[in-house]
Amino acid sequence: MEALGTIETVGLAAAFEAADVACKTANVELIGYELAKGGGFVTIKVVGKVGAVNSAIAAAKAAAEKVNRVVATLVIPRPASQIEPLIRNAATRGYRPEPAAVETVAEPATDVEQTTEVPAGDQSAPARRTTRKKAAPKIDEAAPLPDAGAEPPAEQASDNQ
Repeated sequence: MEALGTIETVGLAAAFEAADVACKTANVELIGYELAKGGGFVTIKVVGKVGAVNSAIAAAKAAAEKVNRVVATLVIPRPASQIEPLIRNAATRGYRPEPAAVETVAEPATDVEQTTEVPAGDQSAPARRTTRKKAAPKIDEAAPLPDAGAEPPAEQASDNQ
């Protein structure tokens, strides 16, 4: 993280305005917001490059002041790693980036088991029905296919007589 920017406002509406303007003004990532206990204070947190965070916080302050009072603003260039728990914690609400999607290829199912539970009071149906379907056997392409018009092998011929 190159820089952390915070803006503390009175009221959620002013905080929403500040967050919206900060994200639209510069290339910053919104971490989220925190609600203070009492006083109606809301703190918005953004991170990004130092110049982007400075301009985002300045624009956010100007916009939020039109809605309600701005209590404080702060930009910390290169914050110490020890304050990371203060920045991203359980009290922080709002934006959570989606985890990167991992593309997986589904394997075809070889066994399908379907189970249907019947309520205990219903005695007209069996208590449990299970259907199991097996996958079709694989065909060996290298093996020759049996000839439909050919005579059966000698062992089978003697059994038929």
